[in-house]
Amino acid sequence: MKILTFYLPQFHEIPENNEWWGENFTEWTNVKKAKSYFKGHYQPREPYQDNYYNLLNIETMENQVEMAKKYGIYGFCFYHYWFEGGKKVLEKPTELLLEHKNIKFPFCFAWANESWTRTWHGAKGEKEVLIQQKYGKESEWKQHFDYLLDFFKDERYIKIDNKPVFLIYRINTILCFDRMLDYWNKLAKENGFDGIYLVGMITGNGKIIKNKRISATVDFEPGQSRKNLGMKNKALFEWKEEMRKKYGKYKILNSFLCNTLSYKELNETMINKPHAKNEFRGAFVNYDDTPRRGIDGIVCKGSTPQRFKQYLKKQIQLSKKEGNEFLFLNAWNEWGEGNYLEPDKKYKFMYLQAVKEALEEE
Repeated sequence: MKILTFYLPQFHEIPENNEWWGENFTEWTNVKKAKSYFKGHYQPREPYQDNYYNLLNIETMENQVEMAKKYGIYGFCFYHYWFEGGKKVLEKPTELLLEHKNIKFPFCFAWANESWTRTWHGAKGEKEVLIQQKYGKESEWKQHFDYLLDFFKDERYIKIDNKPVFLIYRINTILCFDRMLDYWNKLAKENGFDGIYLVGMITGNGKIIKNKRISATVDFEPGQSRKNLGMKNKALFEWKEEMRKKYGKYKILNSFLCNTLSYKELNETMINKPHAKNEFRGAFVNYDDTPRRGIDGIVCKGSTPQRFKQYLKKQIQLSKKEGNEFLFLNAWNEWGEGNYLEPDKKYKFMYLQAVKEALEEE
């Protein structure tokens, strides 16, 4: 079984974030300002040995890769950000990886094709769109493909049937999807590949469209399973939002007003969903986005290294039975969402060790 972990490349400064959120902003900014909102709420979360790393330092990537290898991770699935007109953000870490061929570790991209807004940090005021996600026309599709081609040609880039594996977060929002993918497949074949192995991500924001250009799907967890829990949670969360507006100043009510989900319930939903060949399963470590969204965030209760291992083993078993070689794990380093394998001061390397043991025992 090959476990790929989603990887957030936002642990370094970029001009855009400094302009929008203040000087020296990185993902660590949110992590450091996190608060505990109720008894037993594990925040703030601090990296082991205060390792607030900078991804512009290539030694960081080297250390991460060695750690991932040690505990059985097969590769990283990096979030990729590309907007109309060739606008890139957070591209430097993967460009550094491309330059340093000595870092022997498989990887692929997941295109996070959403507009950037001021809402994802719980910022007050108007919901301003910072970068609009648009796709342009054929000349821009070629510009995007040509940028990706250097990565696709790298021997470390993951391929299936001589096709570079490329995930897209929200295919259903790309109105030009058919034409763009047909063009990309044409360009891929002209460059020695047999096409693009396109993986559609099934999220809580929409359904995957049925399309012959999609080679496979992957459940992006926990969002996909949260959606499957139905209207019960949606109605409850909407009610709590109204209550927070009225009574949010009374901190004693935080444990009652905070949006919470059950780690066990989410995982039971995940493992009970049937999958076929080329329908890759997803797993997740934990979830708590209050560092980004404050009291309006969502806290998943019940994740421990032992419980994580228990459900990961089951996902591995099911994936093997279904004939799928990849399992996508969220996430390597989503610290702002409390969703990471990297060691912290509380659990140290226990979640990584859980991955290693789950693989060895299966």
